Amino acid sequence: MSESYLERIELDLLRVPLKSPYKLVFGNVEAFDTLLVTVAFADGRSGVGEATILTGYTEETLEQCWHAARAIGSKMPGVRTGEVDDKLAPWLEENPFTVTAFATAVEMAAGHATLNPSAASLPLLAILNETEPAAIEAELERLLAAGYSTIKVKVGWNVDDDLRRVRHIQQALRGRAVIRIDANQGYSKEDGCTFARSLDPANIELFEQACAAGDWGAALAVKRVATVPIMLDESIYTMADVEKAAALGAADIIKLKLMKLGGIDKLERALTRVRSLGLGAVLGNGVATEIGCWMEACVGSKLLTTAGEMNGFLKQRHGLLTTPLRIERGSIQLNGASPQLDPQAVAAARVAREEFRVPARIPTTAE
Repeated sequence: MSESYLERIELDLLRVPLKSPYKLVFGNVEAFDTLLVTVAFADGRSGVGEATILTGYTEETLEQCWHAARAIGSKMPGVRTGEVDDKLAPWLEENPFTVTAFATAVEMAAGHATLNPSAASLPLLAILNETEPAAIEAELERLLAAGYSTIKVKVGWNVDDDLRRVRHIQQALRGRAVIRIDANQGYSKEDGCTFARSLDPANIELFEQACAAGDWGAALAVKRVATVPIMLDESIYTMADVEKAAALGAADIIKLKLMKLGGIDKLERALTRVRSLGLGAVLGNGVATEIGCWMEACVGSKLLTTAGEMNGFLKQRHGLLTTPLRIERGSIQLNGASPQLDPQAVAAARVAREEFRVPARIPTTAE
């Protein structure tokens, strides 16, 4: 991007209702709490980035996000293109989601090559929400008919009940799709080990994040007894965490999310490093709106060999774009066009708004 400077920063804090509650171990999610950052450069180029804060997943709270966004936004007007990374760097460690919203908005404005893919598609996984046998079978048939071939199953409540449900799902699928199992940190070390060693590996792609994010001893114990590949998600925030997981042998697969890493360039470097360490990689955020999901899909279409998890936009009751993201046969379709926000949809979901501009120049008496 040629040298210019940031002329305007717009912050929109949204509450985006979901079609139905997203069931997680630490509570049902009824709506996404989303920060949108729109940047405009003096030369007319603009972009938008997103941070969606999930309490219980990230230590970054919604209040902290909004406070940081306002502080960052107030300092950015007048900043030149080449100075943006340096201005954001001090905020990254404690506010990675918020920083990512600013960084990716600038990367979009800059015409980042990854965000301009030619016609491409990326398979997505589907979430299985039902918990009762008959309802599970009906939902699985709907998902298969829609073209999905990777199904995510949430566990982490009661080991025996979870194992029974997984076995029922395996029987109902009859090998027609692979299963990703996600405990979202719900198990103790003992329960995580019991669950992992008791799984029938048939058509199970991986088991994700059995125990608390910071409990590396539990992660290693689960990995040692598991009958299926182990993936870490909540344990992975920085590249130091990736290096630690590899050094300990605590995972077979690493899950990455754009919002944790601070930008498109950083995410691409992280994916490359994960592979160089001999680990598998999964990408995608199930708690993000269209902007974040589209950006991850652009990266995934270039670098992924696994089904993407950037399906949060499918959970929204109402879209935020003028033209919805397109899904065909379980795959997100990319056509090279950047998504455009629908001002009315954004306004309908808005909780708060701030705008920062380069101060107007005051003429001197000599002029």
